[in-house]
Amino acid sequence: MATNGANGVNDSRPIFFFDIDNCLYSKAYLRAACNIHDEMQTLINKFFVKHLDLTSEDAHMLHQKYYKEYGLAIEGLTRHHKIDPLAFNREVDDALPLDNILKPDPKLRKLLENLDTTKVKPWLLTNAYINHAKRVVKLLGIEDLFEGVTYCDYGSVPLICKPSQDMYDKAEKEAGAPSTAQCYFVDDSHLNCVHAHARGWTTVHLAEPGFPTPHKPASKYTISSLEELRVLFPHVFKQEP
Repeated sequence: MATNGANGVNDSRPIFFFDIDNCLYSKAYLRAACNIHDEMQTLINKFFVKHLDLTSEDAHMLHQKYYKEYGLAIEGLTRHHKIDPLAFNREVDDALPLDNILKPDPKLRKLLENLDTTKVKPWLLTNAYINHAKRVVKLLGIEDLFEGVTYCDYGSVPLICKPSQDMYDKAEKEAGAPSTAQCYFVDDSHLNCVHAHARGWTTVHLAEPGFPTPHKPASKYTISSLEELRVLFPHVFKQEP
């Protein structure tokens, strides 16, 4: 799996971008397993408290403010506090006990294997750093089913991440998209989907049952399971005999 750069000069396949966290694995599954979502929030708040000398309450409020404004807490930290994003990655993403939580997912693997790669190019698009991205897809047992990954490069400031149009532009270039109109995208983030849809991508918002979603749809398509992609886009899947 390439980490960047288009592969195939004459490759005219549309790109199917997949978000990673809370998309390739279920939020409900993780919460049932160990409440990993809350653990990540705890680690982020601890980072704010430690590095910005804040109370726990103020740390939580600032964390939520940056997430809503930028789509990524670390972007607010680098913009306003000159925090090293790689230090954030070490103390938050890399500190998550994912090895004890995520397991190979045969159903997910089957879905991705059924994508017809003569018609579409599977590509990862994440706001996580490359270490975390590779770790998750390896634990899920699907790392060999994507042709590349576009990630938020924590080693390069200013950070470029979803929902910035710069991130979507970067993804198109790295994946070698024939055009903006030939990009599919599935993400659990309403905000990310809104901006990708505005760009002209065929966007799918993954909204799991039991989790709150805004009343206004993020894009044309909303699904509750990745399996629904087979119904929405049968032309990009292999036809079963």
